[in-house]
Amino acid sequence: MTTFHTTKYACSSRLAIAGVWLALSLSLLGCQSKPERPADLIISDAHGGGSVLATSPDSTLVASGGWAGRIRLWRLESGQRYAGWNAHKGNVTGLIFLRAQPGQTQRLLSSGYDGRIAIWSATGRLLSEWQTLSPITALTATPDQSLFISGHKDGSVRAWNPDGESVAAWTNLHGDYVRALASDGERLASSGGDGAVFAWRVDTPPLRLDAPPSDARTLLFSDDGSNLLGAGWFRLFRWHLSDGHLDTIATEHQGIINDLAYLNDGRLASISRQTDSAVLILEAGSGRTLERLQQHDLCGTSVSPSPDGRYLTTSSDDASVRIWQLPPAGAAH
Repeated sequence: MTTFHTTKYACSSRLAIAGVWLALSLSLLGCQSKPERPADLIISDAHGGGSVLATSPDSTLVASGGWAGRIRLWRLESGQRYAGWNAHKGNVTGLIFLRAQPGQTQRLLSSGYDGRIAIWSATGRLLSEWQTLSPITALTATPDQSLFISGHKDGSVRAWNPDGESVAAWTNLHGDYVRALASDGERLASSGGDGAVFAWRVDTPPLRLDAPPSDARTLLFSDDGSNLLGAGWFRLFRWHLSDGHLDTIATEHQGIINDLAYLNDGRLASISRQTDSAVLILEAGSGRTLERLQQHDLCGTSVSPSPDGRYLTTSSDDASVRIWQLPPAGAAH
């Protein structure tokens, strides 16, 4: 669930026709039956452009990474800045809050297009780091955080333990850079700029799944482990892991769905980019729009729900970080 480093140029080049986009967006909004819900907090100028987000296990902080390599932390309740530091040379491509042991303070793991993985205190003190063999374009972790998995520009996927030791590598997996990664603890999944999607267990060879109609920009496993979910232009992708078969699911997004995340109640939060910057809450099975949140002014990049289900944070090329308070799980929407 990351944005490749050249994304900023792709969207910046469209600033000249931003007026056309705005007119199109307004036209589409005029046809929508569900009004947008404004963000509760908008943090302007958070980054020159946002690339990734992560929310702390205790649901008090959200971390945002940007194109210029800077990481910033914000308080979810107030939107106030908590900390910020220069972390990478170039795009921040992954952020993961580490689970704190008793007596430990918050820690954050980051990756960058500079090929570096680093662990930081929540105030930006460097605790450890290691260099990989290729620029990192995607990052994920097993649910227990025993392994951190990086995807690279050279098409490889690599697994690391928390001490930075290489555990496994799948080289030449993709013919282009790795777009997205996912792990449910039992399996890994990857998608690439070559259009290929793979799923596999650490001790078995990768299995190539049915090719989606457009590159899968984001991946996540279903809670019951039976499906792999992804998204691309306009549609959700659902692979049946029993045989690799693909279903495509229409949505109301008018562009590339760049990121997806499950909310506590099983709904999906989604954000799109290119000709659309919508933030939608979707029914996971059907792709039906349940709620429209305030769209960003430029291409959307990431969504990050808080573990306690109270907040949703989004980021965008428009430089802002936006925070919504969510109703309790099971409440009427």
